[in-house]
Amino acid sequence: MTPEKPTIVLVHGAFAESASWNAVIAQLQTHGVKVVAVANPLRSLTGDAAYVRDVTSSIAGPVVLVGHSYGGLVITEAASANTAVVGLVYVSAFVPETGESAFDLSNSAPGSTLGETLLVHPVSTGGNEFAIRPDAFHHQFAADVTEETVALMAATQRPVTEAALTDGLPTTRPAWKDIPSWHVFGDHDLNIPVAVFRAGAERAASRGTREIEGASHAALVSHPEVVAEVIASAGKAYVAGVTSTMA
Repeated sequence: MTPEKPTIVLVHGAFAESASWNAVIAQLQTHGVKVVAVANPLRSLTGDAAYVRDVTSSIAGPVVLVGHSYGGLVITEAASANTAVVGLVYVSAFVPETGESAFDLSNSAPGSTLGETLLVHPVSTGGNEFAIRPDAFHHQFAADVTEETVALMAATQRPVTEAALTDGLPTTRPAWKDIPSWHVFGDHDLNIPVAVFRAGAERAASRGTREIEGASHAALVSHPEVVAEVIASAGKAYVAGVTSTMA
């Protein structure tokens, strides 16, 4: 009997939304892979992770969780002690240890220019939320994406709360310590320094790392075929592992 292919659950990060995965989804679906793109609330790390965990609970069978940017923290928390999750893929994403926040990690190496491009708005429930200025979005977030596509991305970006970016990872056992992970990122990322990605992949004992030359923070949009290949690797590794135990 052929093992069931895992469902791919995609979690976007800050200043993006679920449609940012569209080109990656198209690549995966051509191979008959089931895919779900989550609308990440971007309100708090605990709340966002709880929502993603609810999504994984609604899916029958194994799941590969994929996170972009801040989504790396979300999948790390959501997959902790979650037996449904059989693989993790970090796409230009943070790989946090217990207590670390997006803010901590983005400042753990020099190079990010995100702070100077942000708009700050108060939130009625308290605190502030951030968005990238439309005039700065192309250069800052997606320099290797066409102007036409970037205009749509800037207009549909979802703001993230300050709380979400400063919340430390709650779990005492980050999921990457127990679940195999794959990593893909660009070397021209201006939101998160590439050194942070490299350190995260090393920290998690990556099963496969792809560094895309010239790619921006929006590597999932500019290089969807590469990102899809890395995600597919995670799914294939699970199927191969199950097959070997059945033999």
